[in-house]
Amino acid sequence: MTTSGAIEAVWRIEQPKLVARLNRLLRDVGLAEEIAQDAFVAALERWPRDGIPRNPAAWLTQVAKNKALDRLRRTTRIDGKHRELTVDLAGLEREAAAIEAMLDEDIDDDLLRLIFTACHPVLPAEQRVALALRLLGGLSIQEISRAFLLPEATIAQRIVRAKRTLRDAEIAFETPRGEERRVRLAAVLEVVYLIFNEGYVATEGPHWLRADLCGEALRLGRSLAALMPQEPEVLGLLALMELHASRLAARADGAGNPILLLDQDRSRWNWALIRSGLAGLARAMLLTSMPDSYLLQAMIAACHSRAATAGDTDWIAIAAYYQALALAAPSPIVEINRAVAVGMAFGPAQGLAIADALTDEPRLRQSHLLPTVRGDLLAKLGRAAEARMEFRRAAELAGNERERALLLARAEA
Repeated sequence: MTTSGAIEAVWRIEQPKLVARLNRLLRDVGLAEEIAQDAFVAALERWPRDGIPRNPAAWLTQVAKNKALDRLRRTTRIDGKHRELTVDLAGLEREAAAIEAMLDEDIDDDLLRLIFTACHPVLPAEQRVALALRLLGGLSIQEISRAFLLPEATIAQRIVRAKRTLRDAEIAFETPRGEERRVRLAAVLEVVYLIFNEGYVATEGPHWLRADLCGEALRLGRSLAALMPQEPEVLGLLALMELHASRLAARADGAGNPILLLDQDRSRWNWALIRSGLAGLARAMLLTSMPDSYLLQAMIAACHSRAATAGDTDWIAIAAYYQALALAAPSPIVEINRAVAVGMAFGPAQGLAIADALTDEPRLRQSHLLPTVRGDLLAKLGRAAEARMEFRRAAELAGNERERALLLARAEA
């Protein structure tokens, strides 16, 4: 791996933790992200010249500490009456020691505090999710825009407005309790799942998947489950992620090329994760008579996990679950997946009819998903020329290099 690639990898892992630590001190999520970015810029300038430190995370934290102190000193000089950061001229050195201790504390709870802060109800729902993905997932504006099928400028504007609102409202950096926690939960779960999805299939770049993001989403999901053990939505999401994560080792070959679900070596699946996911799903089902979207998706994943071979998959049950999901949480993405399931259960012609009904959906115009599914269904119907055109169109829209190569190969097959 090149030095720049190593720096990028370190940043992906450490950025959310660093922002969480800084925000605990600064109470300004925008400023915390800005100082963390400054530390990253310093790494880009110095590591190629001096070499990557033995402990890159500690190096970034130390640089961020220094930059936070500099910012506090400047703030104090400009406004001696400023009490927002509890800094005064006479006690600045004592404050420096406090900052050292604060930034060195264990951060296990800081990421949860950050995600609940980013999902505060003072923000519109779309701003909450975009901001948390930026801060906790370390996702770029382009990656978030792809996840939401929205223009990059729209996502960037949402994030800027969210930071300004949190700063102006002086939102407490805490994990809420009681009803307030429940109010924020839907946005928190959406963020965690979107982080997981970005790891499961990266929207852009040279890698098919990013296990670091999947691992971070699982960690957040388990923390939420420990915090809210009787909440079926939380347990359902965690079960869903564990069942999907069980396939990570089988989803790519030794060169990093994608292996689709039906072609995977199931002996490489992580059966400990599958057992954990199925047990979590069973616990969640005992707690509700109305499965939400995460539970329904977990039930679909469970069908795949219980199948010893691809041929044993209960596609009729999966199609039924997707029908229920389309009623509970309608979206173009659900319909695309329902087309696949119906095609497997009842024949490609029926699946294609569902996919064809989505061709004028504006949210899918810049997505590769619909032409990919149409290409697969057309190929199964023997309409090779049309299938080839769809796969080529999907390749043009795909942001992930590995996925693009796979689609081009399917076009030529």
